[in-house]
Amino acid sequence: MSTSADTGTGQQHPVGIYLKIWLLLFVLSTFSYLVDYFQLQGMLRWSLILIFMFLKAGFIMAIFMHLSWERLSLKYTLLLPTLAIGVLIALMYIEGDYVELTRFRYLDP
Repeated sequence: MSTSADTGTGQQHPVGIYLKIWLLLFVLSTFSYLVDYFQLQGMLRWSLILIFMFLKAGFIMAIFMHLSWERLSLKYTLLLPTLAIGVLIALMYIEGDYVELTRFRYLDP
């Protein structure tokens, strides 16, 4: 029985998709720099920067780290803990904001 490693043939991915994703990453990086160029401020600035950052990280993981071609169970193993950490960070942010507002309400004269 021969395997793909024995025969020298493996799973081949088209080069075109790597070039398209590389171009898309370049465009997303340009948008990220344009946020600074146009001097956007506040929540809009940080929301756009985070959206562009997550999109770029997702494309890199999916294509360049070959996650798109992996089994679904491996995708869940990698992505669900990350999602759980993100949810916990959001909950800590909300709870911290509540504690800060409570301190200002009851401790300030």
